[in-house]
Amino acid sequence: MNFSLARTPLIAEADLVGIAGERAVCDPRGVLYFPDLRLLAVSDLHLEKGSSLARRGALIPPYDTGATLLRLQAVIADYQPSIVISLGDSFHDGGGAERMHASFRERLETLISGRDWFWVAGNHDPEAPADLPGETVRELAIGSLLFRHEPSKERVEGEIAGHLHPCARIVQRGRSVRRRCFAGDGGRMIMPAFGAYTGSLNVLDRAYAGLFRPDTLMAYMLGAERIFAISRSMLRPG
Repeated sequence: MNFSLARTPLIAEADLVGIAGERAVCDPRGVLYFPDLRLLAVSDLHLEKGSSLARRGALIPPYDTGATLLRLQAVIADYQPSIVISLGDSFHDGGGAERMHASFRERLETLISGRDWFWVAGNHDPEAPADLPGETVRELAIGSLLFRHEPSKERVEGEIAGHLHPCARIVQRGRSVRRRCFAGDGGRMIMPAFGAYTGSLNVLDRAYAGLFRPDTLMAYMLGAERIFAISRSMLRPG
């Protein structure tokens, strides 16, 4: 039987991936869930990116925060995690939390209420978000896992990071498909960016050099209803 991870809290064993001995679900909406820990990780929300760009003269619709929070609300409603870790760049800049509309702040506070919520400091938001609940940390170790924003250059087993906004590209029957993805090799995982206005960087880019074992690298591409596990040999640059 196939379970659609985007529509039900039921999790089939085949839908689980291993990261340093912990079982995890790569959800096609771009979050990572550890059922044994009741822990949900999300990365690079970049809330208030629209308002940040508008302050610099870019005329773009200011709808990113609302759209991102609605998607996050749906994920949390499905999994009901005890712990949520936001892996850095939760806000696009240090003043993002202060600029957030009161209705969005209320929605976010409701999501935080009743669970342990951790803000991992990112390069865009190195300080704690203004007047929001939750604990701000540089990194966080839970069991065999280590959560941080930027992946380490040296090998760190169990590391879960964001920052690079990974995507993967494959070519089948002459058709090129490029999607955001989780990138992992069984020992560490780099998460896709969750924010509505975030871009992506191909996992074959030199920015990822040395981060993964080439023989076990997998890209877990985000589909509309499921994840597609793509081996290193099928990946293409661009």
